[in-house]
Parts: sequence; C-alpha cells; structure tokens
Amino acid sequence: MSTLIDLLRHGEPEGGPMYRGSLDDPLSSTGWQQMEKAIQNHPTWQAIYTSPLQRCAHFAEALAKRLSLPLIREERFREMHFGDWEGKTSTFLLEQDGQRLTSFWRDPLQNTPPNGEPLQQFQQRVLGGWEDMLAQHPDQSLLLVAHSGVIRMLLGAIVLNMPLNNLSRIVVDYAGLSRVRVDHVGGAPLPRLLFHAAPYPT
Repeated sequence: MSTLIDLLRHGEPEGGPMYRGSLDDPLSSTGWQQMEKAIQNHPTWQAIYTSPLQRCAHFAEALAKRLSLPLIREERFREMHFGDWEGKTSTFLLEQDGQRLTSFWRDPLQNTPPNGEPLQQFQQRVLGGWEDMLAQHPDQSLLLVAHSGVIRMLLGAIVLNMPLNNLSRIVVDYAGLSRVRVDHVGGAPLPRLLFHAAPYPT
C-alpha cells in the first residue's frame, strides 16, 4: 500500500520576494500562471490539501472546484512565522541585521528570527499535519499546496531525515513541484522522494 503526495509551492505573490511568513498576500497574475503551468500534466488526485493562507488556498480552491475534488484547509501547513522579519526583504535584512540573518541561513535551528517561530516548534506542527493527512488517505494520491518552509521541512526532515540545521540547503522555487511516495514497510511508513523541482512526465 502506497500513498502519493505531490507538493506544490505557491507561485509569486503580490509584493514580490520577502520574508512573508504569516502575512496573507494574494498571488500575482504571474503566480497564477506559474501554478497552472506546474500542473499541466497532473495525475489523478483524490483530494487537495492546502495552507489556509490565500497565496496557496485561492489556487487550491479553484483547482478543487474545477476537478470536483474535496479540499482540506490545514492550519498546520501555514508557513513558518518569521517574527520581526515579516514583510522585509533579504536585501534589507542583510543591511540592517546581516549577522543574524546569515546565522539563520547557516543554522536555522539555533538562530530563530527575532520573535519568530522556533524551528522545532514548526517541525512539530508540520509533522502533525502530515501524519494526520496520511492516516486519513491511505493508498491515495494527494496534492498539497503549501509554502517553501513547509515543503522544505517535509522533504528534508521527514522524507530525507536531514538534520534541521541543514534544511536551508533545499531550494524550493515558486510553483516548484515535488513528489513523495509513502510505502508501508513492516507496519511503519517509509517516505521516498521521487522527484524534486521537476515537471510532470509528459
């Protein structure tokens, strides 16, 4: 018995790149186009999961309606909260708080953004959402529309068993697509990465 999960990052939001975190900006027109292109050759899904933030949820809602699929909004798949850095670009932060930002890039486990969400806390909520999703949809094919931090956590810490301080080494671009297969071996789930940041086969 296997479960297939496609992980799709949202496209470009209005306002461009920044530490957006909990901010709820909508997709730009380019962002919509990026996501539509990413799923052109999509397989058959049984359900769509999404972060409740509108840069993920609006596209997921439209897609679920178009495909007549159930849509599940999961609060635990919200982006990591970046505290005082939210709404600021990396260029601005490098000028104003460069040492702290570069320390975060090198080791996010030990260098939480000021007033931000600790990485271990973020891991626990994302893991809880992931485990519940798998339990509710055994042997199905799912789409999860989420954020770069959520996808990085799922791929790095859960699928590849990477140390938390190395997660920033995984790049997840706008509308980046990855696929994970979760097999059940000896009664326990065994996740495997099938592809990352690649288009669906034609």
